[in-house]
Amino acid sequence: MDIALSDELRTFQGQVRDFLNASLTPDIREAARLSTTILAEHGATQEWHKIMFRQGWAAPSWPTEFGGPGWDPMQRYLFAAEYARAGAPRLSPLGLGMVGPAIKGHGSEAQKAFYLPRILSGEDVWCQGYSEPGSGSDLASLQCRAVPAGDDYIVNGSKTWTTNAHHASHMFCLVRTDTTGKPQAGITFLLLEMDSPGIRVAPIHILGGDHEFNQVFFDDVRVPRENRVGAENDGWTVAKYLLEFERGGSAHAAALRAGLAGVRQMAQRRRNSDGQSLLAEHGFAHDLSALEIELTTVEFTEHRIMADIAKRGRPGPASSMLKTRSTEVQQAVSELAMQAIAYYGAPHQPQERLPGANLEAIGQRDEMSVTARYLNDRAASIYGGSNEIQRNIMAKMVLGL
Repeated sequence: MDIALSDELRTFQGQVRDFLNASLTPDIREAARLSTTILAEHGATQEWHKIMFRQGWAAPSWPTEFGGPGWDPMQRYLFAAEYARAGAPRLSPLGLGMVGPAIKGHGSEAQKAFYLPRILSGEDVWCQGYSEPGSGSDLASLQCRAVPAGDDYIVNGSKTWTTNAHHASHMFCLVRTDTTGKPQAGITFLLLEMDSPGIRVAPIHILGGDHEFNQVFFDDVRVPRENRVGAENDGWTVAKYLLEFERGGSAHAAALRAGLAGVRQMAQRRRNSDGQSLLAEHGFAHDLSALEIELTTVEFTEHRIMADIAKRGRPGPASSMLKTRSTEVQQAVSELAMQAIAYYGAPHQPQERLPGANLEAIGQRDEMSVTARYLNDRAASIYGGSNEIQRNIMAKMVLGL
């Protein structure tokens, strides 16, 4: 894959940069800067989604037939890099990057016509009903049941660690429709509305103090059979297809490099008793340089995945490699940020990192999220399929073991 930039690509890169610089408002930038989880504050994210939709860039990887810009892999990579450098908030990947591709790949024509425009515009906000108490990375052991009843399924059970369920209008959900035979063979993929009678959402506040996750309970919830994606008992096929995009369908290195640049800026401000910058300390400078090298390996893994997508239309098993390395580097970046701010990471200041907060902060404004981000990043190697599970996939699909 040729990654040298042609004149046309340089022009494209400049257009993206100019648009982002002109369109990102101070409030939206602040919401992105202060975010500690995968999503910024919901209101700011939705406002930014509308701006990106009007520009036609809400779904960079979607083809033009579904309302996307029809960019090639290199354009998408350049867009992601400029997006990260500009400090723009991430649009929710649950709709645009996960259930959207699943519907495109396995949904009916009616489902594509109804859901994809609403996902693209941000009218529908999605959450993912995969993990359950006792069924996280071992997803095939899930027990949330769906029983056929006329034109509907009746769903009972619960899902946990459900990102954004408290804001979502819809959920894509794996349910058990058959208990005989191989566990993977009895799972069905459903689309449901979060305001359906019998659904209850309970918040889970995580270690950093944020409310991103939830547990969702289903009590005789009716879901129309027409909302099934793929065949009954074949939801595992749809789920695996979707997880390829969750683990490897987007650029990570650009965001990580922007995060590392932020660490460098924080370290530049820090002075020891001799008045020297923290960057002059050998140990810290060594760790910073080592992470720069690790980031390069992530970038080239992304290039491999872009080549696979260009050739086959899907990331393939290399997505597991990327998920493993990128989350490990993500954790290392947040650890280095904690080292950079030292004892300023100790004060608990959740109110100061809300967009628009006017309280006097202890430390610099851009440091308010460092501790919470460090704590929340501990889960990065678990969600989306733990890194241990990814190594099993690599052993089987890549090494042939």
